[in-house]
Amino acid sequence: MRFLPVVFSALLLTSTTGAAVAAPAQSAGHGHGHHIHAHGTFAPYTPGANAVTHDPKLAPAGSKAAVSGYTNAHRTKLKLYVKGLLPNREYGSHAHSKPCGAAAADSGPHYQNVVDPVQPSVDPKYANPQNEIWLDFTTDANGAASAVSTVDWGFAAERRAHSVVIHEMHTHTEPGHAGMAGARLACLNVGF
Repeated sequence: MRFLPVVFSALLLTSTTGAAVAAPAQSAGHGHGHHIHAHGTFAPYTPGANAVTHDPKLAPAGSKAAVSGYTNAHRTKLKLYVKGLLPNREYGSHAHSKPCGAAAADSGPHYQNVVDPVQPSVDPKYANPQNEIWLDFTTDANGAASAVSTVDWGFAAERRAHSVVIHEMHTHTEPGHAGMAGARLACLNVGF
């Protein structure tokens, strides 16, 4: 995936106003699949924001995220880059079903390929890294990290994820807690 360094370079750019900067997904014209590109600078919510911090203590304003990847009918591969978060800290991260909003819960539940009929989903049969897109990471001494998720499914035309949310801890896998990763700290809109 040679396009990832280009997206990460774009992540390093900042707007002159300090507002969120994001690039929408673009179709690459490769059959029925497309490339996914989004990046932004986390800031408190404003209408139309693409990158929102809900907890500036753990996801500081000015920290950045980028998502890049490819999806088609049979496979989705995503890479998440972050910069400027707290150093040497574990975070969870997942694709969510709705776009970012003023409230942390506005991004909806995790996107699931096969939807758990019981919500919120805490059953490992549904809340797992093969049925959801999990991008957990641990930052380095500079607050930077990356994570990759590859799943053997693509998004249905009528049902797609709309954001990537960063959570306060790595994702749990045990029954009754599967998929849980603590509070939602920040959200990046992604055109899946």
